[in-house]
Amino acid sequence: MWEAIESNKRRSVYLVVVMALLLLGLGAAIGGAVQPRTGPIFGLAVALAVWFILWMVALFQGDQILLATAGAKRIEHADAPQLFNIVEEMRIASGLETMPEVYIIPDDAPNAFAIGRPPGRCAVAVTSGLMRILSRYELQGVMAHEIGHLKNRDTVFMMLVGVMLGTIVIVADLFLRLRVGGRRRSSREEGNAQTIFMVIALLLAILAPLLAQMIYFACSRRREYLADASSALFTRYPEGLASALEKLTVAQVRREEVNRVLAPMYIVSPMPVAAAVGLWSTHPPTDDRVKILRGMAGGAAYTDYDAAFKKIVGRSCIGPRTLAEAKPVAARGAGAGETREETVRRSKDVSRMLGRLDGLLMMTCVCGVGIKVPTGCTWATIPCPRCGIENPVPKAQASPAAAPAAPAGAALPPIRYQRKGKEWESFKCACGYAIQLAPMFSAPTIKCNGCGRTVEIEGS
Repeated sequence: MWEAIESNKRRSVYLVVVMALLLLGLGAAIGGAVQPRTGPIFGLAVALAVWFILWMVALFQGDQILLATAGAKRIEHADAPQLFNIVEEMRIASGLETMPEVYIIPDDAPNAFAIGRPPGRCAVAVTSGLMRILSRYELQGVMAHEIGHLKNRDTVFMMLVGVMLGTIVIVADLFLRLRVGGRRRSSREEGNAQTIFMVIALLLAILAPLLAQMIYFACSRRREYLADASSALFTRYPEGLASALEKLTVAQVRREEVNRVLAPMYIVSPMPVAAAVGLWSTHPPTDDRVKILRGMAGGAAYTDYDAAFKKIVGRSCIGPRTLAEAKPVAARGAGAGETREETVRRSKDVSRMLGRLDGLLMMTCVCGVGIKVPTGCTWATIPCPRCGIENPVPKAQASPAAAPAAPAGAALPPIRYQRKGKEWESFKCACGYAIQLAPMFSAPTIKCNGCGRTVEIEGS
């Protein structure tokens, strides 16, 4: 597989070079439009400086910025045990050194993406809509796809290309807004040169962002097939991802306003329908991806994926050396189907998790209706809207003994909380944030969403 990955990277480097030339040409043309003699060099320097600053920001905080842009919230094992277990399974199957952080995006549109720089800091993010509609095997296929991106180092490359795209857009937009066409001329030749530079700068300011965006999207399309092949191998169950892709495509909510830097990172395109095909497509056709996965003829190896790929696309996807070294891997059979009750319960679990992340106490009446109680509610009981039963509201107990203050920049020391029973319990962290424990909670620790401190739960 490394052969295919390296070949894909080499082809993508050519695209990055084209984007770099666009950026340098745009900077030089804008500089020449301001001052024909020394302006081109100055414009090159400014464009490179903007790119360097953005790259440094992306290198150290790019993943957090993109996650914040998507509205992602970090969760712990106690929030979504099944999701964490699946991510851990796929990390082990792929041989990824670091366990990715897991984030949830409160969004009904089902989707997922991976971000980061393995083997160091990396993360996977899924929307609440995806968790609601996918079974365990389908979710496993999606997580294996995203970990395939991390394993193949796609996320680092896409971050670099995204920074270059952002730089081109910023430089072009500033020029079009300011239109700084200086009129200082010492000769007729200099005035003619300035006019030429101005025309070139205007053309590049309009065309360069469009060309750079097309290149960026093309880079994304090249990597989706390899991530699909990785998912089939890691799970040994190609049908899981194929079924998930079908569900995600049908349930996808196409939005007119989409962050075009994030769009190529998702597993399916969130772009408007008109921009989801052709040159503006961020992903290969989903129908082709599904047909390839279902055409793997009972195998889950790279050879099986490449053979299916040839039938659908008409060319090879994986290099000959990788195919020669690949060992046969049989696809496993389908697991037990999910019942309607399990589907409903999963949807309720997602709603409760989102409520907890928003600081709400999630209660369940004996009749099965979920009740959301705001933090700080002073009511002693709350009537169920269905059956009318009065449900007692657990009060936030006193904060556990505050731990010593941590030195500047150090992690906050943990605190302990002793459970009183197996019912709903609510207590306050040392920072004052209310934490709720469900009756089924059994984890040894929980993280405070207010300060990030670890709370050790005794008696779970």
